[in-house]
Formats: sequence, C-alpha cells, structure tokens
Amino acid sequence: MENTRLDMYLLKGGIGLSRSRTEKLIKEGKVLVNNKKSKPGYRVKEGDHIYAEFEVYEPIKLIAEDLPVDVVYEDEDVLVINKPKGLVVHPAKGNATGTLVNFLLAKYKKLPTNEQKQRPGIVHRLDKDTTGLLVVAKSERALYSLGRQMEEKTAKRTYIAFVWGSVPLDSGTVDAPVGRHPVDRTRMAVTPFHSRSAITHFKVLKRYGKLATKLELELHTGRTHQIRVHMEYMGYPVIGDETYSGREPRRILQVVPPSMKKYVSDILNIMDRQALHAAKLTFFHPGMGRKITFEIDLPEDMKKLEEYLELHTG
Repeated sequence: MENTRLDMYLLKGGIGLSRSRTEKLIKEGKVLVNNKKSKPGYRVKEGDHIYAEFEVYEPIKLIAEDLPVDVVYEDEDVLVINKPKGLVVHPAKGNATGTLVNFLLAKYKKLPTNEQKQRPGIVHRLDKDTTGLLVVAKSERALYSLGRQMEEKTAKRTYIAFVWGSVPLDSGTVDAPVGRHPVDRTRMAVTPFHSRSAITHFKVLKRYGKLATKLELELHTGRTHQIRVHMEYMGYPVIGDETYSGREPRRILQVVPPSMKKYVSDILNIMDRQALHAAKLTFFHPGMGRKITFEIDLPEDMKKLEEYLELHTG
C-alpha cells in the first residue's frame, strides 16, 4: 500500500475506527510517522514506522429511562432542553444510566445517529454540572445540519459565568490551545502538546468589587472544558469549579483579598458546582429555513449567588 494516504492506509490496515475518528487521531498528533506528527494526506513510503495511540471503546448497553428533563422547545426536527446540573449527556464508562441519551431512548422510538451509535441525536454537549440550553437532532436532516453548524462554528453558544476576582478588561479574547493535561489525564489544560486551537470571547457584565465578576462568554471553538480551562489560565477561575481551582481556598485567595475569606466560604456553600450556564443558543433550523434563538434564565443556585454578591458588595 505504498503511496497510500496515511488515513486510508490505517483504515485499510484494519485500525478498526471510523474514517472521521482516524482523521481526528492524526490531526491530534496521536499518529506518528517515524516519530513525527503527520497529516491525513501524507503518502506512506516503504520503510515508514507508523505508531497510533488510541483507546478502544467497549459498547455500552443503552437503557431507556423515564427521567425528569425540562423541554424548552420541540418540533419534528429538533428538541431543545434546559439541562440541569448533574445530568450527563451521553453514557460512558461509569455512567451507563441516568443520562440524557437514556431519557431520549424512552421518549422516542428512533433518533438519527452518526458513527457514534451510542449518542443518538447528540450534536454537542455540556459538562455534567454545567446547566443550560442544549439542542438534540430528531431528524436526519437536523443531525447533518446541526453537526455542520457546530463544526463550522456558525451555531452560537453564549454562556454566563461567575468567576473569582475582578477581571480588569471589559472584554477580550482568550486564544490558547487546549489539550489533555500532561500529568493529570482527567483534566484539560492550556498546553502546546497534543492540543487543539481554542478561542473564547468574554465580556464583563458586572464586577462585584474585588470578590467576583459576572461574565458573558461565547465559544468560537468547542474544546472539552474550554471555558473552565481558559478562566483558570487567565487567573480568574470559575466559582465553585472543583477541577479548575474554583474551590481551592489557597488558589482563590491569590485573586481575592484575604480579608474576604468569609465571603469565599459563604459562596462555596451556595455553589456546589461550577457557576457556568449556557444561557443562549442560536442555530439555523433546517426545517424552518432560518436562524432561531433560545434564551433561558439562570438556575436557582446561580440566582442565589448573584443575590449574595449584590447584597455583600453593593
């Protein structure tokens, strides 16, 4: 198979993955040719040493479950939900039940799937303890259209977050690549190694003295934990974020004056998760032939946080 494209060489050689996942592995630098990163279009030569690193996923038996999910909007093409904290989007190792997909299987006889058969209708996701708007595809045309919009970044997702400290700039952009943390593989990090471009736009909505800042954020890319990683990288972790310094008093008191230690303790009692909410979602509806927008209020815990900040910082 000399002179075959690298991606096709791996597929024909029996790597056992879909073409899109194979291409993604190469672009993420997890396929090395002669100990160097390559591209999907590289032409394989005789004597090349090719090394690929990937995890084989064991199929999970999908179970239909009747779960309480807040449906914001529904038609024949799409379903928009207001995801609560604690709800995982799709089954994975350690989370086979109680997910959004389990709810979808109970509610609908059939939903469209791509190569990821265990994620019917899913075109994007929110972290387990991030709340807010999420759209699900109910038809093949919606799955294709929404998938393209997410990939091409034409679907707009706007978030509200409360972060520790006083963010000095009124608005700005964080452009820093995100990849798996080089030491702690359960976390993501800003890193030049095996990372992908990550861009987050932010705007200050309100400052609460030196204690906290309310931000509006828009994703230009959609990397895992992107907002949370970027806020930690900026030095203003998302309030309550256990993974990215938002619950660590030593780290918090580097950006919040030590005299506000009691306020920090009170706030962590209010927020048992990251103070991050997907508040607005805009996408092109393939059935209507136009863009539509949905907006949702802050959940109760973030409302209580906002009231506390208003009360104690004026």
